[in-house]
Amino acid sequence: HAPVWRESGFLTRAVVSVKGGLSVETAWWTETFGGMRCFTFGAVTYTLVLAVHSLYSSSDDVVQLTPTNFNSEVIQSNSLWLVEFYAPWCGHCQRLTPEWKKAATALKGVVKVGAVDADKHQSLGGQYGVKGFPTIKIFGSSKNKPEDYQGGRTSDAIVDAALSALRSLVKDRLSGRSGGYDSGRQGSRESGGGSKKDVIELNDDNFDKNVLNSDDVWLVEFYAPWCGHCKNLEPEWAAAATEVKEQTKGKVKLAAVDATVNQMLASRYGIRGFPTIKIFQKAEDPIDYDGGRSKADIVARALDLFSESAPPPELLEITNESILKKTCEDHQLCIVSVLPHILDTGAAGRNAYLEVVLKLADKYKKKMWGWLWAEAGAQLDLETSLGIGGFGYPAMAAINLRKMKFALLKGSFSEQGINEFLRELSFGRGSTLPVGGGTLPTISTIEPWDGRDGELPAEDDIDLSDVELDDLERDEL
Repeated sequence: HAPVWRESGFLTRAVVSVKGGLSVETAWWTETFGGMRCFTFGAVTYTLVLAVHSLYSSSDDVVQLTPTNFNSEVIQSNSLWLVEFYAPWCGHCQRLTPEWKKAATALKGVVKVGAVDADKHQSLGGQYGVKGFPTIKIFGSSKNKPEDYQGGRTSDAIVDAALSALRSLVKDRLSGRSGGYDSGRQGSRESGGGSKKDVIELNDDNFDKNVLNSDDVWLVEFYAPWCGHCKNLEPEWAAAATEVKEQTKGKVKLAAVDATVNQMLASRYGIRGFPTIKIFQKAEDPIDYDGGRSKADIVARALDLFSESAPPPELLEITNESILKKTCEDHQLCIVSVLPHILDTGAAGRNAYLEVVLKLADKYKKKMWGWLWAEAGAQLDLETSLGIGGFGYPAMAAINLRKMKFALLKGSFSEQGINEFLRELSFGRGSTLPVGGGTLPTISTIEPWDGRDGELPAEDDIDLSDVELDDLERDEL
């Protein structure tokens, strides 16, 4: 009798009836060789040769996808895609085929419907975590993170799911969230507008000079030009390189090595799969990057590395206009503390305030904000523009120069109070006000604090030698 198949993931159990009354069952195929399946029954191995044909043809409205055209057809497309990953020998796939074709015809010109022979193109199926057949994925709002289709296997259910996904996409676009359809396209807006210009190309000749002799942190991707995973990573890597360069002032670099050409480097670092990303820091052994492959994941890891290796931020006294202007222009936010007059606190009291601010500046250094301070009364125009206005010292304000807005610390000027204020800022919360006058105020040029206690101004001596005391006594009487 013919084999009876029951699919269970990639493992298929066969019950085979043999002439002469001998029954053999519970057999599992172990290897795939083209159209052949090898089965082991006890100590005897049988090979069944299956006739394997593609389930779809060029005359169908189902687009046949392969590693060669998948990136250009799906990833770089602005269309919504439903993609079936199938195996020609799979019974469930065979039963789905006519429904899939009907859905493709109904959705023609509206939603793209494709199919991948994942038995033939196993690398493509593995790339998207396909572990059983058929697997259907929706490539929509994030092409590099498709959604699993969990609906029914009829054409009606498939069409309904496609139209629902399409409605969600349209709503996202109307609300200004483009949905990231171009996330697989280099230089797209959704990928952050990055381009390969910020990814440093490394090779056997320049690697040591650029990376091993550098004080900077390096994230290096080892890739192969034919690798599908590498092609998917490319736009994310490029966009992340641009943002990381800007946020770390070039202290963290993203690079790429073509490991098929620069085999000496690939061998030195044990590269056995693509893409492989390694992190290089001065005087340390390289470590594997094991984070996500999106721009956001890469940037987050790069900023963590930067904050771990970066020194604490500088806390600068505002002694002239250029210090305030440069600090606020170079950073998303500049945090300004206005401390009591030195005569009110002495050097010890002022240093205690500065230590609190420095501690929190170090804690939030990953945010790469600017940090400034001034003595009460030294920069009155600045205080007025921030609503501090000559009382309530110490005080703190966060200035966004690009928006000409600021937020005031309303809690206590303590480690806990300031931390709560900064945490709200880091999440983009808190009330803001426009900077008074709509521009940076006039800054007085003053001498910096010398680190010592303040001294009261010297009083002038009064010469009383010419005063007739007797006359004073008579006047008083």
